[in-house]
Amino acid sequence: MAILVTGGAGYIGSHTVAELLVRGEEVVVIDNLKTGHTGSVTGGIYYNGDLRDSSYLDQVFTKHDIEAVIHFAASSLVGESVKNPLEYYENNLIASHTLVSAMLAHDVKKIVFSSTAATYGEPEQIPIQEEDPTNPTSPYGETKLAMEKMFRWCDVAYGLKSISLRYFNAAGAHPDGMIGEDHSPESHLIPIILQVALGQRESIAIFGDDYPTDDGTCIRDYIHVMDLANAHWLALEHLRNNNVSDLFNLGNGLGFSVKEVINTSRKVTGHPIPEIVEQRRAGDPAVLIASSEKAQQVLGWKPKYNDLQTIIETAWKWHKANPKGYSDK
Repeated sequence: MAILVTGGAGYIGSHTVAELLVRGEEVVVIDNLKTGHTGSVTGGIYYNGDLRDSSYLDQVFTKHDIEAVIHFAASSLVGESVKNPLEYYENNLIASHTLVSAMLAHDVKKIVFSSTAATYGEPEQIPIQEEDPTNPTSPYGETKLAMEKMFRWCDVAYGLKSISLRYFNAAGAHPDGMIGEDHSPESHLIPIILQVALGQRESIAIFGDDYPTDDGTCIRDYIHVMDLANAHWLALEHLRNNNVSDLFNLGNGLGFSVKEVINTSRKVTGHPIPEIVEQRRAGDPAVLIASSEKAQQVLGWKPKYNDLQTIIETAWKWHKANPKGYSDK
């Protein structure tokens, strides 16, 4: 039986496909390549398609004996979602509705869902626990939270079992250097810093250095993409063995400031990486750190790449070898 990975040509999706293949899983990938890359799909059977096309989904489910779905496909930029909320409700929520309808029509009742820390909004405490209030501050976070709730109600009504994984700042690349992170435009801190080291940008902007932290810059919880990939496989195994719906935070439980990330990148790359300080961005909390104790206890998840230098070294290895990203752009 096969695992269907939606958005499997994207950053985290492609690394999860690689993890599943190593685990001996049969993999089917669907991606419309709006943000993904065919060059990131390292195996399995790939289909270029859109989740909102119900007849297309029916063909895929009919052709393959699908056991479970790992669902990554979504629009995921917070700022963009504020400017164009209807696009996010269509690409995220409506597409997920179509996907679940196809699953139920073909008696597929296991789904692992790529959720986000954006479901929490402004945190009330640090580290953030799964039981903390969810008050999203963007349509992106709202649509992800709505999808979580849809899965829970589908469990009550149809027996659809789901695990939602709320993760924090994904970073790094496959240790072998075969796949990595390539967004256009790039919005994540580490690849932007590495673009400076590659000579593609003049400097890195620090948005505020007057936060109530040790060095005045925001602190975030960076988690290696392969540790995230492993968590998705463990969640799949949990559904297979226990058949119980649940949700988990995924993070290091450690925070690194913007300046720490820049300084570590200087050490890894040997480049001075000039920095400039700009005004704070609206809605940037000073500290975001996850508690992942539940995932470690219930799923048996143990992050392997949990120091900042290793995370950046794997990213640098891929970016150095692929300075223009994937060739299929």
